Amino acid sequence: MLIIGIAGGTGSGKTTVVNKLRTALRDEKIVIIPQDSYYKDCSHLSEEEKAVYNFDHPDSVDFDLLIQHLETLKSGKGVDQPVYSYVTCCRSIVDTVRVEPAEIIIVEGILIFTNKSLLKMLDLKVFVDADADDRLGRVICRDIVERGKTVQQVLDRYQLTVKPMHNQFIEPSKKFADIVIPQGGNNKVAIDVLLARIEKALQQNR
Repeated sequence: MLIIGIAGGTGSGKTTVVNKLRTALRDEKIVIIPQDSYYKDCSHLSEEEKAVYNFDHPDSVDFDLLIQHLETLKSGKGVDQPVYSYVTCCRSIVDTVRVEPAEIIIVEGILIFTNKSLLKMLDLKVFVDADADDRLGRVICRDIVERGKTVQQVLDRYQLTVKPMHNQFIEPSKKFADIVIPQGGNNKVAIDVLLARIEKALQQNR
């Protein structure tokens, strides 16, 4: 089993990288573990508190459960991954996603390199880098379409939490990466280098 961590700022292109890996490695069994599924439940908060909740701080993530699930998968057993809604800021109490062990497990999220215990479990660490203006543009489009936010709400959150948390936690975590992919997820040369590293690691594990 090969566990790959893909980190980077909000809107950097992590999902693009993951999708390109899945396409290129279509003959391999791959499981994606999104950090977004492991945000702590905020159902106890008021709507006003949810509106300013800091999703970009490491304390917002249930790393204990994420690590527990990775350990279970490594042991050859399946897990019930939480279902989290950015719209309600709540973890579903009835729905989960069943995830079974696979030869390649990709853990993807903005904060995954900020947790020392999780870092130790990652066989290959990838940081997707992108210009701040490009990331903001993608975040605005995504949050309007997928999360029902207004442009002003997105900009307010960007200034309040996204930008300062990126500078404090996410950008410094780049130093832990084995491979840095500049220019977001459309850097073909960097993707090819990453694929070569993955294929080499798979051969060594077999």
